[in-house]
Amino acid sequence: MPRARRISTLAALARALRAAARPGEPGLGDRLRAVPRWVSATASGEYHGTSRGRLLALVAGLLYVLSPVDLVPEAVLPLIGLADDAMVITWLAGQLLGETEEFLAWERQRGRSGGSRWSRSPAEDVIQGDVIR
Repeated sequence: MPRARRISTLAALARALRAAARPGEPGLGDRLRAVPRWVSATASGEYHGTSRGRLLALVAGLLYVLSPVDLVPEAVLPLIGLADDAMVITWLAGQLLGETEEFLAWERQRGRSGGSRWSRSPAEDVIQGDVIR
């Protein structure tokens, strides 16, 4: 992977991690719980924010990292073998954080309830009552 591409991948991951840690934004746990809903909505064609091809690329990246077969084996070239896995993991994490952020925003916009406080509409957070002095 060219150096500029590695730097942009790491920068995207850093931005996504900062966004996940911002107050008022969905946390990492909320994003991970949204992954099955995101995959299901994308595969069924209900959610158009992620193409099926992109979803397949993410699955292929995950399989590459988990697979014992490697393009650059760690046994032959230890540093390069670990570096390619690290770059794929970094790319996957950055993409996953970005995609789930957009998916959760889409759920909020549609008013869907996916079991997360981030998928509720703002009107659901309002409690009607009277002020007593």
